[in-house]
Amino acid sequence: MFLESLGADDAVRGAFSPYARQGMELARVATAQRDFYHLYTETGTADAEPSGKLYYCTLNRALLPVTGDWVAARMVGPEQALVEAVLPRRTCLSRRAAGTRDDEQPLAANVDVVFLVCGLDGDYNLRRLERFLAAVAGSGTSPVVVLNKADLCEDLAGRIAETATVARTAPVVATSTVDEWGLDGLKRFHAPGRTLALLGSSGVGKSTIANRLLGEGHLETAEVRGGDDRGRHKTVRRELIPLPGGGAIIDTPGLRELQLWVGAASVDTVFDDIARIAKGCRFRDCAHSGEPGCAVAEALTSGCLDADRWESFRKLRAESEWHETMTDRFAAAERKRKWKAIHKQARALSRSRH
Repeated sequence: MFLESLGADDAVRGAFSPYARQGMELARVATAQRDFYHLYTETGTADAEPSGKLYYCTLNRALLPVTGDWVAARMVGPEQALVEAVLPRRTCLSRRAAGTRDDEQPLAANVDVVFLVCGLDGDYNLRRLERFLAAVAGSGTSPVVVLNKADLCEDLAGRIAETATVARTAPVVATSTVDEWGLDGLKRFHAPGRTLALLGSSGVGKSTIANRLLGEGHLETAEVRGGDDRGRHKTVRRELIPLPGGGAIIDTPGLRELQLWVGAASVDTVFDDIARIAKGCRFRDCAHSGEPGCAVAEALTSGCLDADRWESFRKLRAESEWHETMTDRFAAAERKRKWKAIHKQARALSRSRH
């Protein structure tokens, strides 16, 4: 029954049934560091590695086990296992991996609710929150905005109202881990079998919030740096921890950057107010760049639409459209064909000049 408390419902059991007939055990990934995993099993825990078949036959590295995954494990010794397969993910929170290649980097799998933690100190940033909301919108999970360090805010009601205009339908909860104020507002999202995850910058108090929900000092924390209220990255890995009464919580390292791994539709969901305004444009294909009868331009002029929010939307929309183009093999082939034609014309022009 332990795995049921972590979310092993009928769907998970059904997906695992073919592997059960092969003598394997159902497990959930607690931590994943390169090719080494720590698993929760029905009877305890186990350290594991991917089987050769799983490792060498998985061409997409994003499909290898990550924190929160349900896996089929073959026990090969006391508390030692090989992961033979990853069960289908119900949700997956991902970002674009660092570097020049357009690769997916999953952060956590099978998460139900994501706490987007913002510090009400010098690190508070609505534009960053919009980016985090867009990332969550494409993951299949439900976001909750957590305004931590409420004890440091002189105008808490104003901050909550300001954040609500960006959060849209996502709940906004203010907390203070110093005096444990507001934490009951987070506990209502906890239930047996449900997985919570914490996401945010370093120093916003993610690990401290997790410790309060766990009821113990499980995770190491540190004071933020003086002067800029930035964190020191005490959390160095994503870890799934069982919660008292059932369910689990995933603590994550602070994110210095979060490049989107979502399509344009996810961005539009976060900026649904702009989508509604754009429906009033005279032309259906209005680019909002000076066309007559542009409702967006009118909203910007009248102040109904905040200019910073509009610029944030344009930036995230362009980023998501680029992602769609780079991950669509047909679009990639067309882009390659066009650049090949451009280079051919350039070479022909160069030869004609000589």
